[in-house]
Amino acid sequence: MNRNRKKRRRLLLPLLLLVLVVILVQSEWLGRMMYPIYYKEEIRSIASRYQLDPLLIAAIIRVESNYKAEAVSPKGALGIMQVMPETAEWILSKEDFGSLTIQEISRKPEAGILVGSWYLREMLRQFDGRLAVSLAAYNAGPGKVRQWLNENIWDGEQSSLNDIPYGETRHYVQRILYYYNKYKKLYDEI
Repeated sequence: MNRNRKKRRRLLLPLLLLVLVVILVQSEWLGRMMYPIYYKEEIRSIASRYQLDPLLIAAIIRVESNYKAEAVSPKGALGIMQVMPETAEWILSKEDFGSLTIQEISRKPEAGILVGSWYLREMLRQFDGRLAVSLAAYNAGPGKVRQWLNENIWDGEQSSLNDIPYGETRHYVQRILYYYNKYKKLYDEI
């Protein structure tokens, strides 16, 4: 009797492990639990306004603040999409956002998403839609990225991200592209 029990355990354990592995690998719900997207309505609406992929905005938010609306970086970047105060002031001067203030950008998810998405669209415009270059410019600033491109330090291609001279920017772009691709696999739309 004891021998049969041991034999069953030896058979059940690998079978149970196999079932768990299949569930984990094939499970969309588990992936969505590990990679959630918050503020979906706000992201969807603002993405539509600026003709951006909402999953790209979600990936930037994930990397910048992990959906924490009141996040402040050690360098002083504010809000859910971590825009520097000087950049936010410049953005507010470029388009009519009504009575939107820096304080609202730093506290309210919708305000932060609005300003961050405007800036992303502007980087994409300035860099002819080149995603990796635009993401690098979002992080390091467009002037610095132009310098890298003009001095042939980096060719702007995704295949050469390791050539980005700032480690923070290099990892930033890599992480956004990772989450963007992960979100595209997990979410048809948000």
